[in-house]
Amino acid sequence: MPGIIGRKIGMTSTYSAEGKIIPCTVIEAGPCVVTQVKTHDRDGYEAIQMGFGDRKEKNTSNAMKGHFNKAKTSPKAKLFEFRNFQNLNIGDIVNVGIFEEGEYVSVIGKSKGKGFQGVVKRHNFGGVGQNTHGQHNRNRAPGSIGAGSTPSRVFKGMRMA
Repeated sequence: MPGIIGRKIGMTSTYSAEGKIIPCTVIEAGPCVVTQVKTHDRDGYEAIQMGFGDRKEKNTSNAMKGHFNKAKTSPKAKLFEFRNFQNLNIGDIVNVGIFEEGEYVSVIGKSKGKGFQGVVKRHNFGGVGQNTHGQHNRNRAPGSIGAGSTPSRVFKGMRMA
């Protein structure tokens, strides 16, 4: 199964043949450089390691500089391994030409971690009331979270920080 490394640039939309708007993610995919070829004899499995995105040389360790010098490339920011690639050697460049138009692809990504967030950011709550006329520090608070007397508990799944 071929693969390529990329990064999300943003979002846009296109129109279908029926005139419906289709949301699209814009991805900068490649060019990726083959930095290492792993073999069954030496590493115990077969794979290739590809690098994507440039990195400053001063922020790269000497061990990694030597690793990239073997591939005759500049230091790369991201390194990933892909299995089931054939006929690739160290230093080869892989780009989106490995895919054909209309081919389905599986995309794997990482979401940005935002840590412990309040309800305004996490659940798009609107905030409470005005910012003046004696307003204290409750503008971004969630407000009431349950009924007054019955059922004497807070329901599961209550949207909170």
